[in-house]
Amino acid sequence: MADTFSQIYIQIVFAVQNRKALIDYSWEEQLYKYITGIITNKGQKLIAINGMPDHIHIFIGMKPTCCLSDLVREIKKSSNTYIKENNLTKTKFNWQEGFGAFSYSHSQIDNVYNYILNQKTRHKKVTFKKEYYEILEKFKVDFKEEYVFEFFED
Repeated sequence: MADTFSQIYIQIVFAVQNRKALIDYSWEEQLYKYITGIITNKGQKLIAINGMPDHIHIFIGMKPTCCLSDLVREIKKSSNTYIKENNLTKTKFNWQEGFGAFSYSHSQIDNVYNYILNQKTRHKKVTFKKEYYEILEKFKVDFKEEYVFEFFED
């Protein structure tokens, strides 16, 4: 779009269905590269991607022509198919419904980038449930407990 200027930075967070730890370290990099391709093919800019066996964080620079819900739906649908077609896990794999999306200013890019890249270190001390609730509280997101990701006791 001519004469359209924007700076939109979004962190996307979503989990494996039932928070099962199914993303194995042996193929997570392969999965992240595949998701990177989806984001790039949709005309968006990947800044960082990382996660744990039960969830992932994606940080993008988003163009105003992008519909975030459509992008996340495509990432989940295509990566789900990719995991199944490549037999990356022996058990049934699905992403949980819903996702978190949080916006940041340009001055926060380095902090969010480092936060995402350091997921494995962070989760040695903090559970995903605690992390996710901290994000919701930080952004003052109103939520109902029954609509937050299904969590099993950590």
